[in-house]
Amino acid sequence: MLSFSQIASDVDQWLHKVCSPTWALVFEMVIIGVSVIGLFAVLGLVLVLMERRVAAWMQIRLGPNRVGPQGLLQSLADTLKLLVKEGMTPGGSDKFLFNLAPFIAMIAAMLLMAPIAFASNFQIWNINIGVLYVSAVSSLSVIGILMAGWASNNKYSLMGAMRSGAQIVSYELSAGLSILTIVVLSGNLGLNDIVLSQKDGWWIFKGHIPAIIAFIIFMIAVTAETNRAPFDLAEAESELTAGFHTEYSGMKFALFFLAEYINVFIVCAIGATLFLGGWMPFHIGNLEGFNHVMDYIPSSIWFFGKTFFLIFLIMWFRWTFPRLRIDQLLNLEWKYLLPISMFNIILVTVVAIMKWYF
Repeated sequence: MLSFSQIASDVDQWLHKVCSPTWALVFEMVIIGVSVIGLFAVLGLVLVLMERRVAAWMQIRLGPNRVGPQGLLQSLADTLKLLVKEGMTPGGSDKFLFNLAPFIAMIAAMLLMAPIAFASNFQIWNINIGVLYVSAVSSLSVIGILMAGWASNNKYSLMGAMRSGAQIVSYELSAGLSILTIVVLSGNLGLNDIVLSQKDGWWIFKGHIPAIIAFIIFMIAVTAETNRAPFDLAEAESELTAGFHTEYSGMKFALFFLAEYINVFIVCAIGATLFLGGWMPFHIGNLEGFNHVMDYIPSSIWFFGKTFFLIFLIMWFRWTFPRLRIDQLLNLEWKYLLPISMFNIILVTVVAIMKWYF
């Protein structure tokens, strides 16, 4: 079976044959950029359809069933609608920042794709401080949201943006401490190195109680960071119309809409990498026969399977729990999740020093 790594290697060799090293590097960067944009488009179509199907399943109804066979083309119809819809810019807005904000949100999402290992030996940028890079770049997304809220010259947009800023900054602490749990256990900051450290078992299993606690807190925190229900206070329709993107329409709205789903994919990909072994197959100790069978499944299938499982969990949250109030949301972080995360870091440090993990 032809793997992603083999395709990347063949393209690299061909470019170096027909071009100078400098132009080969330039063309490779262009190919990577176009591939990421293509991946964004496909993920947007797939995740919107998945959201509707999961919602229908949770609420015991059919979901999309008109456009295309079994409603499979509903996402394409939505995309076409947004493409032909007129983009409006409010008269009293800061036009430059208003138009720039959606692109800031998308650029932050694109940058986060770089260190993720999609398969064995298939990674855009194998940086040895991948965890630190992800933590730093993920903080940029709030800038686009604050920029959109302020530049819209709308009190609902501004209130939604301020809520989002408080929410993202708060929950980044718990998410960061959860990630740090796996860094302590693995002794690495590189995402690919963390995957390799799970060759004999995923950290959620061999990291014992601290890893399980960290995983639960991570899933809650990233759900809040991506402004997903029940933490969607930044765009609470019953209170703020649409929150920070109230004044956006057409493709500018589509960029914010797409960025939300791409960020869900990215945080789930990071969660799968840290806690569920990323592209690493499921291995059980010294059961060589079982482990050998698991190795036959391509690494990319393992990665995307785990990622979409976590995406399903986040969608499950949305259709299970009611929306929190803003005071409840901040109380949950500062009074519960953060203290638990700090205690968990101490616990996992003891576990790592004493080598009580498998």
